[in-house]
Amino acid sequence: MSQSELYVSVDIGSSSIKVLIGEVDGESLHVIGVGNVQSTGIRKGTIIDIDATVASIQKAVEQAERMTGMEINEVVLGIPANGILLQDVKGVVAVNSENREITDEDLDRVMESALVTSIPPEREFVNLVPKQFIVDDYDEITDPRGMIGVRLEMDGILVTTSKTIVHNILRCVERAGLTIREIYLQPLAAGTFALTDDEKNHGTAYIDIGGGSTTISLFGDNRLIATSVLPIGGDHVTKDLSIVLKTPTEQARKIKHRFGHAFYDDASDDDFFEVPIIGADTKEQYSQRYISEIIGVRLEELFDLVLEEFYKMGIRDLPGGVVLTGGITKIEGMLPLARHVLQTRVRIHVPEYIGVREPMYTTAVGLIQYAYEQDAFFGVTSEESAVQVNHEPSMNPQKVSKQHNQEREDKPSIMSKAKKLFNNFFE
Repeated sequence: MSQSELYVSVDIGSSSIKVLIGEVDGESLHVIGVGNVQSTGIRKGTIIDIDATVASIQKAVEQAERMTGMEINEVVLGIPANGILLQDVKGVVAVNSENREITDEDLDRVMESALVTSIPPEREFVNLVPKQFIVDDYDEITDPRGMIGVRLEMDGILVTTSKTIVHNILRCVERAGLTIREIYLQPLAAGTFALTDDEKNHGTAYIDIGGGSTTISLFGDNRLIATSVLPIGGDHVTKDLSIVLKTPTEQARKIKHRFGHAFYDDASDDDFFEVPIIGADTKEQYSQRYISEIIGVRLEELFDLVLEEFYKMGIRDLPGGVVLTGGITKIEGMLPLARHVLQTRVRIHVPEYIGVREPMYTTAVGLIQYAYEQDAFFGVTSEESAVQVNHEPSMNPQKVSKQHNQEREDKPSIMSKAKKLFNNFFE
């Protein structure tokens, strides 16, 4: 890989669509372009209107392009956890080289052998995640390349999803004029970087509260163990406020983020704000404590459902606690309420990068970081530049020159073969 890489991620959510342009240089990420628009055509993580979704994606892409003077060509796409299944798989091959040194080719072959499994016709392959490699009965190896051995094995997790869900998402991205560089499961990519090493090892629930749904992901032993989706999210809080306060939905959304408080005991009863009423010229006054009861009841219900889901998933203890993210987690009082209901350690993850220091960007940032990590591990480079420079004097051509000067030929890999798989969806 070149020293610096440009990536573009697309996070298609029920309430908003985020597009990030990020420059990755080693361990550091510089976000240089952001697009964030309210999404239409999506409900509870599922696309219900192709044309509306395409229009929303195009608006978000245009926003990011205007910020940078770049034209976006190729994107890393996040797939939601709706309908996701995780399946343990195993691959076994004999080491090919004469000196028995394990090479990139052996790595590709053992991963390919793990994919020789029966996938039902209604399901589609998303990701293959190695858990460990085994060289001649020596296990817990993270990268076997360069080692000497006769037999190479891999234990991994095969991620599959509903063919209908993934094809509709890919169709929308294609119709928006974008090429897909890679697709990744959203909680896998985001959770890998939102959680600390200890949290991923000890056992932690990563909970992303989206607009129309909440995704619960369990990490342990440094890998994703299970994931589940609840059909409730931040938009339900907005709807409650709109109904109770008799105000338009957009106004309720602004009130939620500007004046909202999730924990009734800590909310203020002294500061009042005005709320416009639907179908009337009058405005009503409400206190933060009044709306905190509306918000708190809905979020308490959400966390109660999370506890029920923990029970169904067989979770009895979480040594690493709970990590929350998602747009609504930035409102005041979220932490004390979550700790009160979940009865465990809770923290909120916020990306630490200029321009995206809000929990709503966790997935979009995680997709870029995960894509870079995977490309670095497998030695994959893009066949085309993710962006190209528009002819604008304010743009620095050096920012993308490294993308255009990649002269190294790419080796065929399991990742590039997977990419061809999605491209064939539309042929």
